[in-house]
Amino acid sequence: MLNLSKIQAITLDLDDTLWPVWPTIARAEVVLHDWLEVHAPQTAQLCSDAEVKKRIRTEVNQRHADKAHDLSFLRRESIRESLIRAGESAYLADEAFEVFFAERQNVTLYDGVEQALERLAARYPLVGLSNGNADVFRTAAGPYFKASVSARLFGVAKPDPRIFHAAAAQLSLAAEAVLHVGDDATTDVLGAMNAGMQTAWVNTQGHDWPHEVAQPLTVSHLAELCDHLLA
Repeated sequence: MLNLSKIQAITLDLDDTLWPVWPTIARAEVVLHDWLEVHAPQTAQLCSDAEVKKRIRTEVNQRHADKAHDLSFLRRESIRESLIRAGESAYLADEAFEVFFAERQNVTLYDGVEQALERLAARYPLVGLSNGNADVFRTAAGPYFKASVSARLFGVAKPDPRIFHAAAAQLSLAAEAVLHVGDDATTDVLGAMNAGMQTAWVNTQGHDWPHEVAQPLTVSHLAELCDHLLA
């Protein structure tokens, strides 16, 4: 269980911890496709074939394996490759990506998350810590965060201990003074444990704990974590 006396700050995963990510991505994909239909119709037609679109993304990911931590780069390059294959201007890739990226920030927080963040932020500094490419400060959760560390900008992804230590450094704290909260049992929870942080697992889907180390505090919702921390 948590040692509350040591916790001075909280780092939080974003996607699937504060909001469901795939509905957000799906909406952004639709907005991008609508934009392409107007500005690059041949590319829109090409990407209407789900298998072609998936194959392009896979090829781009393999070609740029060293950029696996940078989802924005991979998304932009997939758009660029689609434009090239459709015989349209690759220069449209940057503008097209910005259309996608703006909608990608239009997240819908899980019920009760905003109230939970408000309660937590009144007691602890909060730092976003994500492998995804959401910008927490462009979301409804933004007002409650002091800082954010992303794999895209830092250069390595969770569960690498270095990104957890970088988040603690944002607060001028040692890792053991930080609680990390996330939905992924490996990248978030085990990664934070190995970095020397306390952890809490937001297990919204009721998954079994997959690791041999002792299961940490597990909650089904961020509001439940507040009950443990702020009682």
